[in-house]
Amino acid sequence: MKKTLNQLFEEQKSVHVLYAYNGMKSYVEQAVKYIKNSVTVGDYVIFIENERIFPMIHNKLKALLTKEQMELVHYVNNFDFYFSSGSYHPPAITEYFNKMVQPYVENKISFRSWAHVQWATMEEPLHLIRDFENIVDHAVNSLAFPLICAYEREKMPDHLKTILMETHPYVLIEDDFIMSEQYKPLLDLK
Repeated sequence: MKKTLNQLFEEQKSVHVLYAYNGMKSYVEQAVKYIKNSVTVGDYVIFIENERIFPMIHNKLKALLTKEQMELVHYVNNFDFYFSSGSYHPPAITEYFNKMVQPYVENKISFRSWAHVQWATMEEPLHLIRDFENIVDHAVNSLAFPLICAYEREKMPDHLKTILMETHPYVLIEDDFIMSEQYKPLLDLK
């Protein structure tokens, strides 16, 4: 069953979404729409993005949002985020994320997140991506926040697509969300 972003978020707070985008134009439009929808309802947005792409999104947002709404957008450089330990290391990324969201969680501030996942090539050890996405899925459910993970579709080998469909309960296709039939939730990550 297809749902819109607003319908999905009205029904539940814990939403982990895969967005396999095609082309930068549609990517920027979708990111802007997500941020706009989020701040319109008063949610903060932790926006993990490439430093070369963020200015394009930021300029579009400045034309659409008030100064107060713009203050709800917290930009994080995606290279710093994913390689905070010097390499793609899921425990270090998780620690970085937990420190970043701690003030929101402790103060019961509603937030959403968007993470643009990028590499020069998709030849990184893919088991690390599975491990990380499983950790993220657990965090989304335990902390009760929505997260969209954006990957460039044309750079995704088939085995990565399979991993991502197994670790994300929802998939964003254009403006509709569908449930992933391949999703395999982990019961406990202790």
